[in-house]
Amino acid sequence: MRRDVTAHLALDVQVPATLVLQIAVAARQALDEQLTVTSSGAPVTPREITDPLGNRVHVLDAAVGPLVVDYRATVTGRGGPLDTSELELLRCLRPSRYCESDELGPTAHGEFGGLSGPDLLAAVGSWVGTRLAYVPGSSLHTDGAVRTLLARRGVCRDYAHLVVALLRALDVPARVVAVYAPGLAPMDFHAVAEAWVDGAWRVLDATTMAPRGTLVRIATGRDAADTAFLSVHHGVAVLETLEVSAVADVLPDDDVRTLATIG
Repeated sequence: MRRDVTAHLALDVQVPATLVLQIAVAARQALDEQLTVTSSGAPVTPREITDPLGNRVHVLDAAVGPLVVDYRATVTGRGGPLDTSELELLRCLRPSRYCESDELGPTAHGEFGGLSGPDLLAAVGSWVGTRLAYVPGSSLHTDGAVRTLLARRGVCRDYAHLVVALLRALDVPARVVAVYAPGLAPMDFHAVAEAWVDGAWRVLDATTMAPRGTLVRIATGRDAADTAFLSVHHGVAVLETLEVSAVADVLPDDDVRTLATIG
């Protein structure tokens, strides 16, 4: 399978800032890619950092003025599995900033007690998908799983946070993955959940807005705090334009009752 992805960001840097980008396709995927950054028309070379989960972070010191980021990649085939340590599994059992699993224990046990493995994943994905309404702009960047459940609406990251929190409350390691998602409409960066079941990370997308078999991994973490496509530190930068595209040569059918992995 071939997938072509792009991201275009235009920012107005108002006070010199350190920008942290997570838009590049994660390591261990066969690809042809190009990242270009210009500040007031002049090229800028960001510093690349890769962490143990394969996340590729690009850091740059941005001067005042317009800054433009363009990324493109062609991904062919399926990437190899990420290494998973016992420490990573333990980390993905703990409550985190946006996934308050310690507060959702009674709900998780009341709704899904007695289920395990693929049956549990199917049940949680269906429950979240049917109880939330997908409403763009309905949530704040500070909203976590508990507030999402109370509001009964959100966007993809909110769905993923609630799935992850419910699974962690049932002692299933779970985490959030930022992805490029061919077939998604409207097109944007997308967020899904991964759960450790039957010795592998299985992907859940409670929104069911894109086939899981086409997803391209960008960043993996405890929640959106670890997977944000842009962070601004030590200054001020305003995002003025964001354009994302993701196209696959095949859009396969996706039976949400079956286990799936991100290649």
